[in-house]
Amino acid sequence: MLSESGKQMVISLCQSLVKIQSYSGDEKLVAQEIEKIGKLKGFDDVIVDDYGNVMLVMEGDQPGPTVLFDGHIDTVPVNRGQWTIDPFSGEIKDGKIYGRGTSDMKGAVSAMIAASINFNKNNNKSFPGKVVVSCSVHEECFEGVATRRVSELVKPDFVVIGEATNLQLNRGQRGRAEIVIEAIGKPAHSSNPNKGINAVYHMTKLISAIRDLPVPEHEVLGEGILELTDIKSSPFPGASVVPSLCTATFDRRLLVGESKESVLAPIQNLIDKLQSEDPDFKATVKFAYGEERCYTGALISDERFFPGWLFEEQEDFVQAPLKELKLLGLPTALSHYSFCTNGSHFAGEMLIPTIGFGPSPESMAHIDDEYIEIDQLLKATAGYTAIMKALTFMKTPEKTNSGSTN
Repeated sequence: MLSESGKQMVISLCQSLVKIQSYSGDEKLVAQEIEKIGKLKGFDDVIVDDYGNVMLVMEGDQPGPTVLFDGHIDTVPVNRGQWTIDPFSGEIKDGKIYGRGTSDMKGAVSAMIAASINFNKNNNKSFPGKVVVSCSVHEECFEGVATRRVSELVKPDFVVIGEATNLQLNRGQRGRAEIVIEAIGKPAHSSNPNKGINAVYHMTKLISAIRDLPVPEHEVLGEGILELTDIKSSPFPGASVVPSLCTATFDRRLLVGESKESVLAPIQNLIDKLQSEDPDFKATVKFAYGEERCYTGALISDERFFPGWLFEEQEDFVQAPLKELKLLGLPTALSHYSFCTNGSHFAGEMLIPTIGFGPSPESMAHIDDEYIEIDQLLKATAGYTAIMKALTFMKTPEKTNSGSTN
């Protein structure tokens, strides 16, 4: 599927990117390396926006759609003491490349870049529309927020998310929200607790009620899980003080069609009920608000609410890539992500026709001794080239603000 030189190119590219540490907010060096590669490898344009996203543009010589391939270049941190191999070595062993970000997701980014070069070469620089590889920042802590700038600049007609799919073709994902609940009490000396109102007791009562809430379900995406992930009281440490505040954080996995209002409503209803039963009960619920500094110095911020999305199996932009992948001999079937991706912006917010395809299983993300199988890396490179063929030769879809997800 790839020439020997093509295989070596993507392997070497993956190794070179993995050797550069690029935690969220500190992607500058790897972004500069990708910018340099883009200028050396014949891309028609290299765009770096104010957030630090790098976009490599390959333009066709005919009118056609803009096809965006997105992969994030930030990684989660490593605990070196838990690794048996240098996490920034890019070492090859037993047919695998080891290092932080190999599977999540510098391997996919390398495959996208290599595939763009192959696609341009295979078509003698003649194809409709344009292919853009978006190497995006800050995904690990803020899915889709930084890529809002990519959409503004590129205005894609189709999007391919490169997160791990084990070479399956994904047509959706659950979204994610962080919900913050505060129970408000009244401070008092712990020797006279009846003079105060213990916020922790009120919070435990609310948490117990939340656990009894019915879990929403979707026939494809599964459960809209609501799970307690953090709880703390204030003041802390609370020596001889009845806590006057208790804060709990819940992780909520979002299904298609859910809004900010519909997600918070069941919890607010519980708060209202408990308040009607006990005049001393006070609590609030809201979404967590995030603020992150990009390596460029720009600030990104928003509520932590990242929508889910799902497209129908019979959509042309789903079936055409699936057909091309099968023609390669890949055992590709339709599936969906269980975790959140930048697709929350492209598909969930912007309703842009979006699919997901990438090397490695989802379970490789964030683990110690992370690796990518070279066989999967090479097959993904060929797969991305096939997807480029399928989508660039499709009719440019009409822009719409409704009806793209179900």
